[in-house]
Amino acid sequence: MLTYQRFTAVLLIYGSLFLSGICYFLRVFWCAAARISELELEQRTNIKFLVKLGKSGIKITEMLVQVYRDNAMKKTAVYKWVKRFPEGRESVTDEERSGRPTTSRTEENNADVRQIVRENHRLTVRSTAEQVNVDRETVRKILTEDLDMKKVCAKMVPKELTKE
Repeated sequence: MLTYQRFTAVLLIYGSLFLSGICYFLRVFWCAAARISELELEQRTNIKFLVKLGKSGIKITEMLVQVYRDNAMKKTAVYKWVKRFPEGRESVTDEERSGRPTTSRTEENNADVRQIVRENHRLTVRSTAEQVNVDRETVRKILTEDLDMKKVCAKMVPKELTKE
């Protein structure tokens, strides 16, 4: 049976989903930049909305579990965000972190790996990594993510085959 409280909770969650849809393109951009999942970003947006409505951390956690079930944020993460928004935080994305910047997946390394693979499709990731002088995992990511290739019978080929 749908009670007034349950109806209000569902309305608040769906209302926040509607509001979060307004900024969809910006969120997708920042989501990719910050490497957080869209589901997590959606839940943070819902938390921000519910905090502005004056809901408590416990109530927000219950609402998220009601809607997202097993995919809901953990209680400690919810409380962390519930604390941040009243302190003046507006962004739902992670802040830039200090640390070592990625330097291996550069355009130059991408071009080198592409050239090596075009010359010899049968080379292993290990031998390609040795030739380019970068880590094997970096070469694997360049091949699969940057160059959009996959392994077929020990050959690295584009995922979308062309007449070439």
